[in-house]
Amino acid sequence: MRKQHSPRRLVVDERTVYLWTVRHRHGDGEPCRETLSLNRDSIRTRIVFRSGEGRDAGGGYPGHSGGVSDAHGHYANLNEPGVVRALVDEASRRGLLSGGGELDGWDLLPAVAVSRAAAATPEAPPGCPPGP
Repeated sequence: MRKQHSPRRLVVDERTVYLWTVRHRHGDGEPCRETLSLNRDSIRTRIVFRSGEGRDAGGGYPGHSGGVSDAHGHYANLNEPGVVRALVDEASRRGLLSGGGELDGWDLLPAVAVSRAAAATPEAPPGCPPGP
């Protein structure tokens, strides 16, 4: 069993390997936040989900550490490698990973939720939103 908070490996292709961790944090008077940290070739990118109006960043009932959801029904568990891969793919597609820094995870969540739902239902056409 791996130690909690120890980096995990995500292999995207033969040349691209990310080390990643997920953390739930609280700041002085700041809302809860879930942070997915990605490291590739000494470049660190943090995808941050801060709790707020219509946005839940895990940690408390009914959520869990690593779980993020919004008022539109989009949900992701940042502890799942498939979710991390979907976030990496979406951020890469948008050209956001090359310089490192901090990204707002809420901007990526809708596209990630749709791609994960499509992966779970392979008979659905690409880009089809989840649900009936």
